[in-house]
Amino acid sequence: MTRSAELTEQQLAELVDVFYDRVQRHPTLGPVFNAAVDDWPEHKRLLTSFWCSVALGAKTYRGNPMAKHRGHPIDAAHFEEWLALWRQTATEMLDEEHARQMGEYADRIGRSLRYGLGIDAATRGLGLPVVGGR
Repeated sequence: MTRSAELTEQQLAELVDVFYDRVQRHPTLGPVFNAAVDDWPEHKRLLTSFWCSVALGAKTYRGNPMAKHRGHPIDAAHFEEWLALWRQTATEMLDEEHARQMGEYADRIGRSLRYGLGIDAATRGLGLPVVGGR
């Protein structure tokens, strides 16, 4: 099997653009993001930098994702919806290998954010595992 061409910054910029256009219109994610984002073009540039740093090793992103997500009305269901939409968009826009890779990156980052924010479905508010809890 032939290896796919390398993922490019342009592909990631297009993925981020289409994805966040969908987020803005999403019935659950839209209200959260639209209340938090004042400048969508700038937000997309920042997120393109983030994903280029993650996927391409670009080291251009300067920010603190954990701090940016604190204080917003988000829960584990928002993360699951975000991830499903991300995977769907990546699958539509990228080849199979790159879509899978971007989904894996998003899984790991989402897990870390949920844990750090104490909103993982399998943890309590302090990020402690639920033992025998219901």
